Amino acid sequence: MFEETLDEGSRLSEENLRLVTFELSGEEFGVDIMQVSEVIPVPRITRIPQAPECVKGLINLRGKILVVIDLNKRLEFNSKETDSLSRIIIVEVKDTVIGMLVNSVKEVINLPLSSIQAPPEMIKSKINAEYLTGVGKVGNRLLILLNLVRVLGEEEIEELSELSSPEENVFTE
Repeated sequence: MFEETLDEGSRLSEENLRLVTFELSGEEFGVDIMQVSEVIPVPRITRIPQAPECVKGLINLRGKILVVIDLNKRLEFNSKETDSLSRIIIVEVKDTVIGMLVNSVKEVINLPLSSIQAPPEMIKSKINAEYLTGVGKVGNRLLILLNLVRVLGEEEIEELSELSSPEENVFTE
């Protein structure tokens, strides 16, 4: 499903960051693959009454209830209707498993650490700077690297953890 790309300038001895890349509102983003457990097509999402605007709803993933965040809304981009390219990236952030709705998933890449730079002011004005870990150069493309802990916020992660299904059944006595 994913095509792996190794940046031309990287050497085997150089340290790389392995990323899952995806698209939101015409921009390309990346997250550390160590936080990603899987990528799935968008199933039926059950809306939650009075949930924050960025919370798309709940999904049932093999018997586990997960909260899905609309990453476009969280980053204050224009939302896009879900289509055949839309995916949910299942990530683990601070021991909480969450689904992130994205416009499409591009590829898995190995990005040399030497090609990551601090985000320029232009990008910081478009996205809250604390959400970013840097900007990676991949050939002639720029890849915005997200810090998922900051994107979701520590308090929100705790709240989302409570919405996700607990390990034990709440209906047992």
